[in-house]
Amino acid sequence: MARQLTRSEVPVEMTWNLADIFPSVEAWEEEMKAVADLIPTVTKYKGRLHEGPKVLLECLEAQEALQKRLVKVSSYASLNNSADGTSPANQAMAGKASALATRIRAETTFIESEVLSLPDGTMERYLKEEPGLEPFRLTIEELIESKPHRLHPETEMALAALGEVLNAPSMIYNRSRTADMTFEPVEDSKGVKHPMAFGRYEGAADLVLRRNAHYQFTERLKAYQNTYGAAWGTEVKKNVVMAKLRGYPSAIHMLLDRQKVTIDIYNNLHDIILTELAPHMRRYAQLRKKVLGLDKMLYCDIEAPLDPEYEVPTTFEEASEIILNGLKVLGPEYIEIVENALKNRWVDRADNVGKQTGAFCSSVYGVHPYISMTWTNSLRNALTLAHELGHAGQGVLAQRYQAFANTRPTMFFIEAPSTCNETLVGDYILSQSQDKRKRRWLIMQFLKTYHHNFVRHLIEGELQRRTYALAEKGQPITASVLNRVQGEILDEFWGGEVEIDDGARMVWMRQSHYYRGLYPYSYSAGLTIGTMVAKAIREEGAPAAERWVNVLKAGGTKKPLELAQMAGVDMTKPDPIREAVAYVGKLVDEVIDSF
Repeated sequence: MARQLTRSEVPVEMTWNLADIFPSVEAWEEEMKAVADLIPTVTKYKGRLHEGPKVLLECLEAQEALQKRLVKVSSYASLNNSADGTSPANQAMAGKASALATRIRAETTFIESEVLSLPDGTMERYLKEEPGLEPFRLTIEELIESKPHRLHPETEMALAALGEVLNAPSMIYNRSRTADMTFEPVEDSKGVKHPMAFGRYEGAADLVLRRNAHYQFTERLKAYQNTYGAAWGTEVKKNVVMAKLRGYPSAIHMLLDRQKVTIDIYNNLHDIILTELAPHMRRYAQLRKKVLGLDKMLYCDIEAPLDPEYEVPTTFEEASEIILNGLKVLGPEYIEIVENALKNRWVDRADNVGKQTGAFCSSVYGVHPYISMTWTNSLRNALTLAHELGHAGQGVLAQRYQAFANTRPTMFFIEAPSTCNETLVGDYILSQSQDKRKRRWLIMQFLKTYHHNFVRHLIEGELQRRTYALAEKGQPITASVLNRVQGEILDEFWGGEVEIDDGARMVWMRQSHYYRGLYPYSYSAGLTIGTMVAKAIREEGAPAAERWVNVLKAGGTKKPLELAQMAGVDMTKPDPIREAVAYVGKLVDEVIDSF
């Protein structure tokens, strides 16, 4: 039986190079102390922001300088911990960085409170009189918009000081998932044992291996369900209480306010996609059951390969070439960023004990983005890597062209650059072969992407929507409640085509997204925008590509709906959502016709 490597056993070329942030842990320690020593460079302006625009500018510039250095300190600790969450040293680093960030947040809350305490019109006058404040205009304007929901300055400071405590549900969940949850090996149909890890083997062709993994995973989840239920229930309660304190109609309204979108758009994405996509996915499930020869479809069978004998072995180097060719349409500046990422160890592709599951990209200001994933020498990995490079490309371009405070779009838009990249690379792969079997395989990979973002993540979003509604009525959120509601949503969506067992009812335990506001549903927004942008690039070529790169360069200087509008997608209307759903339906039709 193959053994999962420890972090120290992983070949260095498969890991990211965190020395680009700090050459050593000792250097990180020194910088952390230096950052703490910089706090007085900001707090010396406390009580002085009424003196005039020049004082405000000096204060904001000092805060920005502090934040830039804090980002590097926090990122270094976070990335080390995500690479091996079982390491006590990494856990300690993450704890120290979190404590420092909380301290800085608490000690600098005076800026927001003092700005909002100034007489009406003062900020507008400051912006007019001091050109140096222009890079901070968006931050100031959003702060003014938040005034109705701000609490007393001392209360805001107390809440900021309690940041680590208020974020404890997320920390407890993630620490437990990476450091405590272990599994016994699982057998395949030939009696061969395989090492088991979180959520592994759902894409395995071997029915026995896939279901054995599912059953063991389910049993391990059962052992943690009450703890994770309490963690999530606390997160929900925290947001419900905070929304009431701040005067929002509900926690959903408060969390959407952070994304700068309306509740109508939020509801549109849920209602249209879950209702109109369901018939297409049920047909796909029927095909899967027939082709795989199953007497019943379980949740763990949804992503089982329909053509298991067909695979496209792909090395990291081969995938790199495919990605570069697929994204060439985005221009030389974009390609240079991708080349740097692929050649200079921005990507950690190892599979080791304690590594955070799934794929993600983290942009470190003043350094470069870092990507985490697991490489299994599959062409599917190339699509995943292209997806994460979409986040990286946006991060680099925004940092290159915008001020520090304006680099990141809100959560609503954040998945658009990644899904657009994934589609462009997929289109390129399709264009390079006339082989019908390969085309079918690739379309099924597209459908896997849409299943993840339009189905799984949006069902997570629907679970949030229903759970918060219950909590607003005073219902305690526990594991039993989450299991019940999760099962109801899955039953409604799959309409009996998939048997909803205990493992399916506990899929809420798999994701950390629930601790990041309304992150889950935003995948559907990003995929809708990304699908429409990729379609425009296919049809228009360079003009649409140039327009999209300009959107990426804009960073967070515009609200998400304005960014989408820049790209030619009007998310205030249901049309793009329905068009994206119809596109998925066509993909399902093609796969069904091919069997």
